[in-house]
Amino acid sequence: MPVTEQAGFPTYWTRYGEGGARPALLIHCSLAHSGSWAQMASELAPRLAMTAFDMPGHGRSAAWAEDGEIQQRTAEIAASFLDAPTDLIGHSFGATLALRLAVERPELVRSLTLIEPVFFAVAFADHPEMRAEEQARDAAFRDAMEAGDMRAAARAFTGNWGDGTAWETLPEAQKNHLASQMYLVAAGRAALYEDAGGMLAPGRLARVACPVLLIEGSTSPPIISAITEGLAARLPDARRRVIEGAGHMAPITHARQVAEEIRRFLDEA
Repeated sequence: MPVTEQAGFPTYWTRYGEGGARPALLIHCSLAHSGSWAQMASELAPRLAMTAFDMPGHGRSAAWAEDGEIQQRTAEIAASFLDAPTDLIGHSFGATLALRLAVERPELVRSLTLIEPVFFAVAFADHPEMRAEEQARDAAFRDAMEAGDMRAAARAFTGNWGDGTAWETLPEAQKNHLASQMYLVAAGRAALYEDAGGMLAPGRLARVACPVLLIEGSTSPPIISAITEGLAARLPDARRRVIEGAGHMAPITHARQVAEEIRRFLDEA
């Protein structure tokens, strides 16, 4: 597919499963791209007609010029693909973006699947002690960013949120590419850690009326479980599922199991 102007931003997008009866929008995680959904989308293709796009600074979309708050701006891009109620499927940062779209544009969302949503502010609100724990786990990334050492920042970030691949085994070109994207990770932190979008304001999540599926991996950091628990308590029609043996990158490492949960959810919802 070409790069087109979406909400005024040059955005690459592609489609999967065009024969599916229900439209769906797939929103990838930080440092990934629309192609990351290929395996899982092949499992869902008989059911869904899926569109996936590259977020700003990712894949073949234009670079992020730090024009505004990145979660909000990307939600505007996502909304530009929707002209009817649609099933949203998001992973990690993309899951928080899908949730924000459901809060701000509920008429466009038929259902929500949030895979490993990294909305840390929820866990901090419910378990204040987890802020210090997460800060300690995040210290190497923050220290590297403050020192301007983007390769060290990339190593720390992928160590916390990657698929378990050792940094030392990655090709140099991939290490350099990951380092070049660390500014995107930093750009999203206000939304994730401090709720820049105001989604935790009283009553906002309670107004998300569509059915919601929250998916987490059994080996993910404990804060993910705290996040999904907190979201389930605030969203009127939410259910949680755990993918055994999976970590944060479940849609890639356990694509078939994740797709099976999504199919079951769509049948129930």
